[in-house]
Amino acid sequence: MHGRSVVASVGFLDLFDKVATRGYIRAMKTMGIRELKNRLSEVVRAVKGGEHILVTDRGTVVAELVPPARPGTDPSVPHGLARLVERGVARLGAPNDPSLYRGLPRLRQKPASVAHLLDEERGPR
Repeated sequence: MHGRSVVASVGFLDLFDKVATRGYIRAMKTMGIRELKNRLSEVVRAVKGGEHILVTDRGTVVAELVPPARPGTDPSVPHGLARLVERGVARLGAPNDPSLYRGLPRLRQKPASVAHLLDEERGPR
């Protein structure tokens, strides 16, 4: 009875009560060219609202309808990361100022032993 007690008393489907549903996963809609033509105004409103729609021709994806990039988006940000930012999943960090970083030390001209490098790093004892 110990192995069955949880399933029997709670019920198998009740175990999945608190599982997240598709609320955070956005399924991309697909639509054929003919349907797109017939419902163009509705589709444009959906895309304006943030939907991403794949347009197919005989089952092959030929286009992707996505909302336009917001003005002032940084072209150096990868497209995938920009989409995550649009959906609120990620945030971009502040721009880097190169003057904040110290320069790298020069490379050694001659090879040295590990013991010598450790002594140099530790300093006088």
